[in-house]
Amino acid sequence: MAAKATVADHPLIQHKLTLLRRVETSTAEFRQLLREISLLLAFEATRDLDLEEVEIATPLETMRAPALAGKKLCLVSVLRAGNGLLEGMLDLIPSARVGHIGLYRDHDTLEAVEYYLKLPEDIGERLVIVVDPMLATGNSAAAAVHRLKEAGARRIKFVALVAAPEGIEAFGAAHPDVPILTAAIDRQLNDIGYILPGLGDAGDRLYGTK
Repeated sequence: MAAKATVADHPLIQHKLTLLRRVETSTAEFRQLLREISLLLAFEATRDLDLEEVEIATPLETMRAPALAGKKLCLVSVLRAGNGLLEGMLDLIPSARVGHIGLYRDHDTLEAVEYYLKLPEDIGERLVIVVDPMLATGNSAAAAVHRLKEAGARRIKFVALVAAPEGIEAFGAAHPDVPILTAAIDRQLNDIGYILPGLGDAGDRLYGTK
């Protein structure tokens, strides 16, 4: 498990996550904090992007300077809560392509059921960063990545806000080639598949629903 999941332990991420977890945090505060954390997670997730040297002119002279190489990356949000991470990442990477995959968890079987998929046509040529705040059972995340691979994605990372050990294990078994980045690995799942101590239902807290 430890080899597959990297915890982003930057102090700002950890502090903001603590604020996000609190039951008294309002919907507006939750939304803003999630946007801020997602920008910081995007920074961590893109550390190894390829660079190339290009020639530019400064006000004083020309120079060779580093710039991103190849096609820009693609961010894929697992609906609906994934959009909370997506917005902050787009603040940092506004030129990224965006895909959406709609999944809901059957509350009886805890299996993922797909209802929507829209992706860039050239997804196979891009680094794909899949975002979903909670990696709980791992079923939805694994299903999302499976569909992305079917669509041609070859380089994929998965970014979660909070992960459970059970979800990391299940996801890693299904997709050992896909690294996981998370802000925290919590203790366990409860008997209905929610992360403990967690932060509740991220989608409900983000949008003020129940």
